[in-house]
Amino acid sequence: MLACMGGLIIVYMRQTNIPHRMMTLATCAFGFSLSFALGVLTSFDPYLSAFTLLLTVFLATTICRFYSIPPPGSFFFIVAACLARTLPFDISLTAERTGILMFGSMWSCLLALSYGLAQKFFSKSIDIKPCQTEDQHVLAISIESAVISIFVGGGYLLALLTNLENPYWVPISTAAIMQGATFRAIWQRNVHRIFGTVIGMALAWMIFSLAPGPWGLAGLIMILTFIIELLITRNYGLAVIFITPLTVIFAEATVATAEPNQLILSRIFDIALGSFIGYLGGWIIHHPRFVQTIQKWTALR
Repeated sequence: MLACMGGLIIVYMRQTNIPHRMMTLATCAFGFSLSFALGVLTSFDPYLSAFTLLLTVFLATTICRFYSIPPPGSFFFIVAACLARTLPFDISLTAERTGILMFGSMWSCLLALSYGLAQKFFSKSIDIKPCQTEDQHVLAISIESAVISIFVGGGYLLALLTNLENPYWVPISTAAIMQGATFRAIWQRNVHRIFGTVIGMALAWMIFSLAPGPWGLAGLIMILTFIIELLITRNYGLAVIFITPLTVIFAEATVATAEPNQLILSRIFDIALGSFIGYLGGWIIHHPRFVQTIQKWTALR
């Protein structure tokens, strides 16, 4: 499961030139491992864990927005950070767990390089897209990222303090909702997230009711990742349907087969709570006064 999670960096591959493509994936691999390692190292204390999640969300969101990383942006960095906090704390296993995740990322990098070379030598016409331009509004990006990180980290801390069984769904849902570019997009994502999650949870229930073995799970991860990559930039609501069971497989493949009904019901509540928190955060970010204040500070700078 850890190796598969590291392999998710492949969704950040774009049709740019090969050096830029590989540098992007290598940077994403480092970001995944850092996000995961911070989660594993600090999961023993709820307040420290929430603070490091806040820091992870801030850095991932700021960097992704500065370099104009298209969807899914910082989302899967946050997923890796949250899922790391579901593992039982054992500092002696930190290096091993992070290393396994990095092996998955290295495999994705190798596949991306092989694909790029094959594309270069065997394809007659290649549609190479220009590299993303940097967003120079550093102050505005930092303030917005800080608000997002406060809501994501705060949602996680709230889930911990209310003794939710697996609180990682709350920050993941909050992050997913707050990625909307406008308040209308956030509202739409909220609706899409909840309905998509209900359908996705039904799909997850079907998967775990069949009690698939390791090879079956590997095949399902391959299929789900393919569909997510196909849909994530086209229709968010449809992508959520398949993101949900994939995340459940990553986090709970070893325990979910015991009580799939209870698992599905509890996760729907967690996601509804996280979506509501994300909606409040989106309302603040896109409130006219907040936008005007940022514009004034940017102009003064």
